[in-house]
Amino acid sequence: MNPSFFGEYSRRDFLNMSLAGALGVSYSGWISQLARGDAKTRNRSCILLWMTGGPSQTDTFDLKPGHKHGGPFAAIDTAVPGIRISEHLPGLAAQAKDMAFIRSMSSKEGDHGLATHMMLTGYREQEAVRYPELGSIISKELGRPDNELPNFVSISPFRFSNAGSGFLGPQYSPLVVTGDSDNPQARANMSVENLLPTNGRSIESLQGRFELLDFMQAKFAKRYKGESTEAHRANYQRAVRMVKSQGKAAFKLEDEPAELRDAYGRNRFGQGCLLARRLVEREVPFVEVTLTGANSNWDTHTNNFEQVKQLSAILDPAWSTLMTDLKQRGLLETTLVVWMGEFGRTPQITAQNGRDHFPAAWSTVLAGGGIRGGQVIGDTGEDGMAVKDRPVRVPEFLATICQAVGIDHTRENITEEGRPIPIVDRGAKPIAELLARKVG
Repeated sequence: MNPSFFGEYSRRDFLNMSLAGALGVSYSGWISQLARGDAKTRNRSCILLWMTGGPSQTDTFDLKPGHKHGGPFAAIDTAVPGIRISEHLPGLAAQAKDMAFIRSMSSKEGDHGLATHMMLTGYREQEAVRYPELGSIISKELGRPDNELPNFVSISPFRFSNAGSGFLGPQYSPLVVTGDSDNPQARANMSVENLLPTNGRSIESLQGRFELLDFMQAKFAKRYKGESTEAHRANYQRAVRMVKSQGKAAFKLEDEPAELRDAYGRNRFGQGCLLARRLVEREVPFVEVTLTGANSNWDTHTNNFEQVKQLSAILDPAWSTLMTDLKQRGLLETTLVVWMGEFGRTPQITAQNGRDHFPAAWSTVLAGGGIRGGQVIGDTGEDGMAVKDRPVRVPEFLATICQAVGIDHTRENITEEGRPIPIVDRGAKPIAELLARKVG
């Protein structure tokens, strides 16, 4: 075994990685920037908690007790007098001073794919422009070139976005951690599960594979010169650097106390939130964690109340523990936590005891760094059928996120055709009353 290559890795350490993963991430183009770093000024980060399917606002953060639309859930008091949320979110109720509840989101996209694209990019999907999603934008704007970890990590069993890095290029695509693996240790620790040697291959063979692929890429780059070829090779080399470096230590959840892992919840979302904390601790600028599964998500056309209750039982301990964990480590003031899905659910309850798609009036939540917590933005009235006060459009919401993490949302990126595209659609302004810092 070559010590210059493997350093201080143990056999077990290296079994958590493989050439397959290095190849996979090099082709998807995620490796880029951000180091653990001991800088005096910590860069800001964003954790997106994505609720696949569109969560019911009426059963989470905008209850309508006593109304026929209200359903069976009770509203409970929070740490902020006058703000009440679902009885199934008691942990989050205790965190309300650091949370801002936006109850007046409004858009026109009621299709899952189109609405997801809108929420993640701020633009309606079109063939002429491949708009980049929020994670790619933030990783580009806040990333540092000397990091061993990717700028953008998606902890998701199913990658929901059809936007990707768009015209920004593959170097701003995410490293996707699905939590699926045949290896129990990898699954339990949310490892980068494709970073495992193929069956029958020794650890020693890994270096030879890296060397062979590097040789092949060099030959290809010599013959086919171009920006995309160079970007691909650079991404591959960064992938190898992560494998060789201590970057992979971020994924070793067994280093955390068992009690803390229990508090987050021994499930994919809970452990994903813990991994998100470990990543932002190492100054990864954008991490998304999705709460979904093959048989359970927020698309509750039928049996809405039982599904939302079950999902809330996963969401509440994971998110509330994340808030506490970030605060105790001095990270909450530099970490923005965003909770959202693609739209909300109808206030009316269907014959199937469900709620359908509803983009007209619904809720999102912003918490932590850059946000003035302990407040509610907007009002949907007694029945929840329409925004009665302070409507918030998607571009305004994204502009607020950008401002909170220190990004100028009016800054323009250039498409492959040379067309300037602002980060957020022109004319959008941040929600000034939400921001802890003055909007200039």
